[in-house]
Amino acid sequence: MPTYRGGRHEHGQNYLTDRPTIAAFTRLVADSTGPIIEIGPGRGALTRELHRLHRPLTAVEIDPRSVAVLGDALPGIRVVHADFLDWRLPGTPHVIAGNVPFHLTTAILRKLLHAPGWSRAVLLVQWEVARRRAAVGGASMMTAQWWPWFEFGVDRRVHRSALRPAPSVDGGILVMDRRAQPLIDDRDRAAYREFVHRVFTGPGRGIAAIAAAATSLPRREAARRVARIGIAPDRLPKDLSAEQWVALFGATHRG
Repeated sequence: MPTYRGGRHEHGQNYLTDRPTIAAFTRLVADSTGPIIEIGPGRGALTRELHRLHRPLTAVEIDPRSVAVLGDALPGIRVVHADFLDWRLPGTPHVIAGNVPFHLTTAILRKLLHAPGWSRAVLLVQWEVARRRAAVGGASMMTAQWWPWFEFGVDRRVHRSALRPAPSVDGGILVMDRRAQPLIDDRDRAAYREFVHRVFTGPGRGIAAIAAAATSLPRREAARRVARIGIAPDRLPKDLSAEQWVALFGATHRG
């Protein structure tokens, strides 16, 4: 059986080798139910631990060398030779896990957020991405756009030395959970996401002025509605919580 000292450069592979990180990853997946789909298993260090959960496990791997290794080393799992971005996720309930190539993080997150079926995703991503998605120090536009349907959290920071070869930045374990009860009706998803985009990219100082510019409301009326839902007028879009975004959307879209 061949062995590899590090991941292949063309696939952006940085293999996870740190045992405490793998244990934490496995614990977060174990705290869920349903079949598991692993993104980019590589040499299978995490795959072996997920296999011990005794749940159906599908490993989606782009590197044919790793596919051959996994098929020989872990009989009983389903190994799919495919680019995860092109592979069709099932519509039935499942859980996502994976050490995500850092340069593909945004593309993979967008795929997952638009996909049905999965209830939890546990992903190793760049530390700054994990912080932003979990709204540590301020939410990103992507987080705000999807907050009514998903909860985002960061479990821990992962030092770059936990990966081989070591990347130039640290990673973080991002946990995304689909809300059992969305905060906004699915029929309003497109309108809400467009609203968040306009607010994040619109002019103005403070959320009241920005909300007025993003809607057809006069500035004074927008300020009155923002105050009525208990949001300080000088708050910035990145400072709002999921519940405040939902309240702002409702307040500025009522007659």
